[in-house]
Amino acid sequence: MGRRCHFIAADVGKPEEAVRCAQEAILAFGGVDVLVHCAGVAVLGGLLETTPELWHRTFDLHVHGLFHLCREVVPHMKRKKEGTIIMVSSGAGLRGCPNAIAYAVAKGALPQFARALARELAADNIRVNCVAPGIIRTSFQEHLTPEQVRNNVENRIPLHREGRPEEVAQVIELLVKNDFITGETITIDGGMAMRMA
Repeated sequence: MGRRCHFIAADVGKPEEAVRCAQEAILAFGGVDVLVHCAGVAVLGGLLETTPELWHRTFDLHVHGLFHLCREVVPHMKRKKEGTIIMVSSGAGLRGCPNAIAYAVAKGALPQFARALARELAADNIRVNCVAPGIIRTSFQEHLTPEQVRNNVENRIPLHREGRPEEVAQVIELLVKNDFITGETITIDGGMAMRMA
């Protein structure tokens, strides 16, 4: 496609690696115009099954890593008076999720993070938004049994199918290109948020 790419291996759940990742990207490209934070891992377990270590690790990956990335890239965006930050949350973060309390709470922090940061950075023409995918057919859903998949499609998703990764990517692309949207969380879930399940 004629694009220049620079790949960086990092665990953004570790502060020093999140900082290194951002600094290396800035060094490679002279700045960052768009930050899309979509790091995540399924973390299963209810309150009593979730250890303090797992709780903190979940927040390190989903929330704290994003905090450190933003602190590195925002000064460069401020100097240019332009930039876009997009956070990938989850429907679980909006509705809660049985047997995944750490994941749901951590992902639930992202829409508020986006709103608060959007207000803070609007005067610098930096837009901050969030997307909340529902059930998307990726390796993230591999732990689901065929019965759970069928139940989701038949009873939980009004459009009666799982989403596709490219449908999430299309919304992220929209949020990058449309410079009059900020502080919003857009659900991409086939209507699942409309239904009590």
